[in-house]
Amino acid sequence: MGKISRGWKLTKLSLKVIKKDKEILLLPLISGLVTILLLASFIGGVFISIGFDAVAEGGGTILFLAGLVMFYLMSYFVSIFFNAAIIGCATMRLEGGDPTVKDGLRIAMDNIGRIFLWAVIAATVGVIIRSLQQRVGFIGKLIMGALGITWTLVTYFVVPVLIYEKVGPWAAMKRSAGMIRKSWGETVVGTLGLGIIFLLLALPGMLFIIIGAAVGGFTGAVAGLVIAIVYWLILAMIQAAAQSVLVAALYKYANTGEIPSGFEGVGFSSPFAS
Repeated sequence: MGKISRGWKLTKLSLKVIKKDKEILLLPLISGLVTILLLASFIGGVFISIGFDAVAEGGGTILFLAGLVMFYLMSYFVSIFFNAAIIGCATMRLEGGDPTVKDGLRIAMDNIGRIFLWAVIAATVGVIIRSLQQRVGFIGKLIMGALGITWTLVTYFVVPVLIYEKVGPWAAMKRSAGMIRKSWGETVVGTLGLGIIFLLLALPGMLFIIIGAAVGGFTGAVAGLVIAIVYWLILAMIQAAAQSVLVAALYKYANTGEIPSGFEGVGFSSPFAS
């Protein structure tokens, strides 16, 4: 229970930062909208390039795969770019500043080259892990799943290292891995705690569908589903922002050994204490 309580405290403190700078929520919203536009462009581009009939007949496979690779890479880039912007805003707030969306975007733009290179590496590793998972048996899937979790942990601080230490992706990975060894307890507890809490918050969304079906049958269920989707999207935006704030706070702690402003009392030095 101590771990859950500590995770809840970290989540609440991350949300407090967002409450002070609500405009931070615009960044994951813009990120989602840009990704949707990329998807629409990808689908539209395929149909325009090879024609509707060719798509229906399964033609244009090479062009389709090329477009899919580009979409996958660009979606990674967009996600990491706006993640960097949120981390930039959160870091400014943790250091006593009053950030704006413009500040976050400026920080991300100043590091766009490094962010793009990291997006290429992250997307490539993601494709390799997913491809291997589809080709191996049950034990292999478990191994690849563990490898994926390890990759996520090792690269946890890559983005703040990229934007604040001005190093390349490979150096950032090494630096991130070293920092994780110092603060792995806080990282695991904070990330898992935040994920569990938002999962629990997502469950009430099912009530919209159930109540809608009970009151209005199929039509009510559809209306309830629409409301639930909107609710889940809002939660996803808040979680994305809170996760980036947490990364910024943990990076500051791992980098300097100092507890970030506003995160006092969590017990960073003994993350698994009850």
